[in-house]
Amino acid sequence: MTQLARQKARATSSTGASPAATWLALGIVYVVWGSTYLAIRVMVETVPPLIGAGLRFVVAGVLLLAVLALRGRPTRVSLAQLGSCALVGALLAGGGNGLVTVAEQDVPSGLAALLVASVPLFIVVYRTLAADRPSGFGAGGVALGFCGVAVLLLPGGRPAGVPLGPTLLLLLAAASWAAGSFAAQRLTMPSDPLVSTGWQLTIGGALLVLASPGEWGGLDPGAFSLRSAAAFAYLVLAGSLVAYTAYAWLLQHAPIGRISTYAYVNPLVAVALGWAVLGEQVRAATLAGAALIVASVALILREAPRPRAPAAEGAAATPPGRPAPARSAR
Repeated sequence: MTQLARQKARATSSTGASPAATWLALGIVYVVWGSTYLAIRVMVETVPPLIGAGLRFVVAGVLLLAVLALRGRPTRVSLAQLGSCALVGALLAGGGNGLVTVAEQDVPSGLAALLVASVPLFIVVYRTLAADRPSGFGAGGVALGFCGVAVLLLPGGRPAGVPLGPTLLLLLAAASWAAGSFAAQRLTMPSDPLVSTGWQLTIGGALLVLASPGEWGGLDPGAFSLRSAAAFAYLVLAGSLVAYTAYAWLLQHAPIGRISTYAYVNPLVAVALGWAVLGEQVRAATLAGAALIVASVALILREAPRPRAPAAEGAAATPPGRPAPARSAR
């Protein structure tokens, strides 16, 4: 057996996971989190955005906690941990996913995914404000990424008829998502990543429901289209349960550098699906902005330190399409 083969064998035995299982889980995160932007766009065609996003997370969170309890895993957390889950859930599920859902009433799913891909840029900004100055790669990545964002915000980068306001709302969502990810690494979070995810989803979703009183007055479930209802179900089951479970598993069985690749694969999946399924415009300026953002994320992830295990697991609770090491998500 060669030295390389022995190293691979030791790595597999130490994690207890085969390469096939690792890549299967990573493929789920790539495709499912990338496809959630498309699902959100379809859901908001007939479902009010805050109600849809809120109920999506409440249902997913309650189901996850119930399944964990039935399997004998303790789901009770301390008051301090519950407070941390509430704050992170409000920033990730509420500010992050909630604002994305509102914005996608007017913004194509592919463009939304590209703008939300700026999350790692905001995390580097927060690190700098916290006196954790990034390296040359990190600083260069931020500068390059915001150039890509600027290209997407210009009229040529936005498809015809897409207003500027909702696109700026997506940047606010990315900033909120990044703040939640940054805070999760510094707060007292539950040690079990799935328990942390369940509480974050439940509390973040409940906050979105409470923030949507104006949507309840004109709510007409009979007006929901079949495809919007199907998109909602997909977001609950695939986007909020299957993908998050796969991501939590990856955090325990795969190198963080490999997991981090989801941050620049998801937007590409979202753009491709938006073009293929909904016929969304993909202009040359959009591709140029996408290339700049993806390159910036690659630079940032190249120098990103491995997060502390409990913090990284806690941060994995809820991405817009994706939670994550760069956060989340996502």
